[in-house]
Amino acid sequence: MQDFIYYAPTKVYFGKGKENEVGNIITDLGYKTIMMQYGRDSIKKSGLYDRVMASLTNSGIKVIEMGGVEPNPKLSFVREAVKVARENNVEMILAVGGGSVLDSSKVTAAGAKNDCDVWDFILRKETPQDALPVGCILTISAAGSEMSSSSVITDTETNMKRGYNTDFNRCKFAICNPELTYTVSKYQTSCGIVDIMAHTMERYFTVCEPTDLTDRIAESVLKSVITAGKTLLTDPFNYDARANMMWASSLSHNDLTGCGRQNMLPVHQLEHGLSGEFDHISHGAGLAVLFPAWARYVYKAAPERFAQFARRVWDVAETDDEAAALRGIEEMEKFFEFIEMPLKLREFGIDKNSVDKIAELTTFGKSRTISTYIELDYHKVKEILESCF
Repeated sequence: MQDFIYYAPTKVYFGKGKENEVGNIITDLGYKTIMMQYGRDSIKKSGLYDRVMASLTNSGIKVIEMGGVEPNPKLSFVREAVKVARENNVEMILAVGGGSVLDSSKVTAAGAKNDCDVWDFILRKETPQDALPVGCILTISAAGSEMSSSSVITDTETNMKRGYNTDFNRCKFAICNPELTYTVSKYQTSCGIVDIMAHTMERYFTVCEPTDLTDRIAESVLKSVITAGKTLLTDPFNYDARANMMWASSLSHNDLTGCGRQNMLPVHQLEHGLSGEFDHISHGAGLAVLFPAWARYVYKAAPERFAQFARRVWDVAETDDEAAALRGIEEMEKFFEFIEMPLKLREFGIDKNSVDKIAELTTFGKSRTISTYIELDYHKVKEILESCF
């Protein structure tokens, strides 16, 4: 096992009705003026907006609203939010939504406390020296951003979708009420299932020394998500399944399943190129297509690892490692099909003519390789993408 530092400072309030405590939580932290970021109409239609605003108002908290965060959050929105936060002396950002709202809020928080343009953080030209604190009320189980150090933003002028990690991105608190996910559509629930699994599997499939306990934690998260996912397809209001999914979302991306090993997330890098170019593609849906393709491309470099995954997660019985590895990838793909995720890129209405551009975006104009079992340069990325049609 490699040496590691594990840091997960987010205080989680998990359970029914916890969103009604948000005013008291923020008051106890000492903040009086906050910016609340959210998506479009869903939190208003569900009544969540009214409950949150009532709690904040009753606690005497001034709220600057920034609604309209889009899926694959946009740099232009964040730049405007930074401007508004500075003008109103905002002390904290409250994200009410899913991963996109959290990503937008995190980058806004850094931008508000530093003089440079926020895109400079993404390009690694600048390093944030401070940030506003961020709290969240989670409404979808997927990205795990409520406990992660990461954020991802899209520059629509270049179609570059990129992320950056910093401990300033860690939320001060996360309110996780599984009931808030009851209204999530079947499709987006399935996208969330894939995202949770991908965050876990990408930490599992790394070049690493033996880390059996970390392996077992990751395998348990995966098996729990698979079980809960099957339940939610027919029983979307099952509280226990929603609760297991929400907690798995947090555990999949707070680095618990990466302790003692390298974390590279190569399939996420592929997907960022894909949905950076094609904004209509949901992140989880893109991962559902790309993960099996990536696995088939690299598994021969570590057949014993993929065989362990097959036997422990999918109960594959083959004794030959290569046969077991392939069967495990097949079972993963069959599960994605079962939860009605796409399996081919053509299902998104795109064709092979787009492969060059996606590969260029993924490799930053052919200037980088992606570390995994095999170093993925522009040409290898193209081969993986072409296999997805």
